[in-house]
Amino acid sequence: MCLVLIGWRAHPEYRLIVAANRDEFYTRPTESMRWWPEAAGLLAGRDLGATGKASDDLPGTWLGLTREAQGRNRFATVTNVRNPDCERAEARSRGALLMDFLRGADDRHPSGRFPGPEKYVLDVAAAPDDYNGYNVVVSDLESLWWHSNRSALPPQELAPGFHGVSNGRFVTSAAPGPAAALEAPQPMWPKVRSGLTELRTVVESDPGNVGRYFEVLADRTEAPDELLPHTGVPLRRERTLSARFIANALHGTRASTVLLVREDGSFEVAERSFGRFGRGKGEESFSGSLDLRERQT
Repeated sequence: MCLVLIGWRAHPEYRLIVAANRDEFYTRPTESMRWWPEAAGLLAGRDLGATGKASDDLPGTWLGLTREAQGRNRFATVTNVRNPDCERAEARSRGALLMDFLRGADDRHPSGRFPGPEKYVLDVAAAPDDYNGYNVVVSDLESLWWHSNRSALPPQELAPGFHGVSNGRFVTSAAPGPAAALEAPQPMWPKVRSGLTELRTVVESDPGNVGRYFEVLADRTEAPDELLPHTGVPLRRERTLSARFIANALHGTRASTVLLVREDGSFEVAERSFGRFGRGKGEESFSGSLDLRERQT
């Protein structure tokens, strides 16, 4: 993903709200969101273009939800931290970082007692050079954690409220309520600032309206030059990448995804797929029920 906007326990009827855009080269092989036949309970898109994988490895993903019995639910998503001078071809796929958590199985935990999100992000934080730069957000639907292997900050539990990540090495957050200010350890990226502002408006006024979240994700407005981040790419490309929805000939928003998890455990996911210049390629939708514990007060 390249833009992830999250409402976490920000509405009394909703445990988790996610609106996210995945930006990628159009030539990278991808399958849209689906239930995975080889991984029970996993609902996610499939990244078929990762390199350096064993022939029997499952594909990676950029956002997924795992539904299991006894409340063993898992949500995860990832963005890359943009720094073209520091990308290593031999690094492990960031999609595999998510799969380790979503599948609940990893060589570091052969007992099968896979850790919750806190233990997981602490584990991966201990090996920051296994992957190129990333922001990862993981949750068991009881707590929500963020970590970036390019940040000086340790892994953080995200408080109830609104949170956004893009391709910088930090998370932007705000407490629930219209008056709460957005905060970040670095200058906020314009699309994260404006995206969270609009996400909060939808959550407070019409939280179950999937179409309105897609409208938030569809904005193609580029930021003015004085607000652009500096990530090591040419200025013209930085302008293009500053929009929430990117629509170019070679690289752009490939998928927009909306996930709503209610406090009663019911959930719905909708994903729209796009081709070159933002041309729509279809929409998938899913619904179901999770075994959630009661909300703690």
